[in-house]
Amino acid sequence: MKKSLIVLAIMAMLSIPCFAQFSSSSYRSTCPTSISYSTNSSARYQQGYFRSNGTYVRGHYKTRINGTNHDNYSTRGNRNSFTGSRGSRARDYSVGAYNYGRGMSIRTGSRGGQYYINSRGNKTYVPKRH
Repeated sequence: MKKSLIVLAIMAMLSIPCFAQFSSSSYRSTCPTSISYSTNSSARYQQGYFRSNGTYVRGHYKTRINGTNHDNYSTRGNRNSFTGSRGSRARDYSVGAYNYGRGMSIRTGSRGGQYYINSRGNKTYVPKRH
């Protein structure tokens, strides 16, 4: 009886949604720290920056580079524990990866990333294909 109550309590805790609060100088999460969403546990903060076209990108948390997108926040099936958002990009080497850049010549960079040149002449990275 005690074991079943403990299991139910743990299941209830795991179903609690995550919320994150941001302000200009701080971040606070109400997510339980013991929950894993199969993402890279080694996250870092990316400072805000300006793109070459003048667009400002706000600071955000991202997973550290490890050569695959299977554990990134943006990958389908994963969840960003800082914002609660779910990923939508196809996993590397999945069937869905072939939909990105359809009809374009896919190139491989010196560090293994795959991309195509878009209509503006810029590299657009895609999930890796075989």
